[in-house]
Amino acid sequence: MSIDWTQFTPWTSLAGGAAIGAAVALLLLVNGRIAGISGIIGGLFALRRYDMGWRVAFLTGLAAAPLAWQLFSELPPVRIDGGYAVMAAAGLVVGLGTRYASGCTSGHGVCGLSRLSPRSIAATLVFMGTGFLTVYLVRHVLHGG
Repeated sequence: MSIDWTQFTPWTSLAGGAAIGAAVALLLLVNGRIAGISGIIGGLFALRRYDMGWRVAFLTGLAAAPLAWQLFSELPPVRIDGGYAVMAAAGLVVGLGTRYASGCTSGHGVCGLSRLSPRSIAATLVFMGTGFLTVYLVRHVLHGG
């Protein structure tokens, strides 16, 4: 393994992580809510009027963040190697895993780990391990190297 030093961005990565941590902590402290994206989106379909405002505001902020970034810097290029069928299948598998785990990577991996939730620790170990295994199989077994 080697590091591509031209793409190594420790300060912007640290700032991004701190911003995510601050947003998660603020949502928990101000609203008493966990910043799990799948739960936030799923709550939009529950049609509870009193609960919609913060969810819409949070998701609007997620969508607006890249637009705000463009004011200061160029967005990185997007490269997707899979076709539409692969992307659709991947989305369905991720959605299924999110339902079985009762949360997503942001809910378990960011919020749950910071609260030392045993359920989130187990879920994060499973999805990270599965991700590592998938990358290994796709890169080294299926494509031969």
